Amino acid sequence: MVHVRPIETVESALRASDAGMGDAENALLHGVAIKTIRRWRRLYQRRGLPRGQGHTIAPCPRCGSEVLDEVAYAELLGWYLGDGHLILARRGVWTLAIFNDLKYTQANARLLDLMRRVKPGGRPHTRERPGCLITAMGWKHWLCLFPQHGPGRKHERSITLESWQQEIVDTHPADFLRGLFHSDGCRSKNWASKIVAGVKKRYDYPRWEFSNRSDDIHALCGAALDRLDIPWRRSGKFHLSVSRRDAVAALDEAIGLKC
Repeated sequence: MVHVRPIETVESALRASDAGMGDAENALLHGVAIKTIRRWRRLYQRRGLPRGQGHTIAPCPRCGSEVLDEVAYAELLGWYLGDGHLILARRGVWTLAIFNDLKYTQANARLLDLMRRVKPGGRPHTRERPGCLITAMGWKHWLCLFPQHGPGRKHERSITLESWQQEIVDTHPADFLRGLFHSDGCRSKNWASKIVAGVKKRYDYPRWEFSNRSDDIHALCGAALDRLDIPWRRSGKFHLSVSRRDAVAALDEAIGLKC
C-alpha cells in the first residue's frame, strides 16, 4: 500500500529543497526515502501538479454541495448503461469502469474528459486489454450518481431512472444518446442495387443501430429519440435502428461523433 505523507511534510520538504538542501539530508530530516524527495520535486516543482489528495474527497452533487455538470453526466450515464459498471474497492471507494474499443481514440479521450467534469479534480486512468481500453476512476459517491447499480447483469434486472436523472435526460437527450450509441451502438451502411437505364447501380444507405439485451435500456433510448423527433424502429429482439435518411442525418447532428 502506498503511504501518503501529510501535506505539511511535503510542503516542508519542498521549502528545504528550494533553500538548497540536498536530497539525502532532506530525506533524513523528514523521515522519508531519497526517491520520495525526488518524486515530490519532480511532480510539484518541475511539473507544477497540485499537492495533496484533494482529488479523492471531491464533494458529491447528490449528498453534498457540488454542482453537477448535467451535460457531461447525461452522456456518462449513457456510457454507463451501455458498457460500464461499478466495482466496490477498499474503504468504501467505488470504481466506475467503462469499456470501449481501442480504435475509437476520440471517444476514449472524450470519456476521460466526461469523468473529470462529473467529478471535478478527479484523475481518471486507463488500462488496455486485448482490443479494449478500460477508462476508470474511483470515488465514494459513484453509487449516488448511478443508483441503477446492483447484483447481476443490467439486462437481468430492472433499470429505472430516478426522477432527477429522468429530468436531466429529458433536458439533454442528445448527450444521453451519444453515450448510449457510442457504447452499445454503431453507424453502418446498408446497400442495394438496381438497374437504371440499363446500368446496374449501387446505392448506400447509412443507418444507426443500437444493440442491448435490456428492454428497459431500449425504452430509455427510444424515449430520448422521440424527444428529438427522430424516427426509429425495433429491428430485432435486442436491436433498435434509425434508418431513414433524414433521421440518420438528424442523429448525426445530435450525436456529433461517428462510430
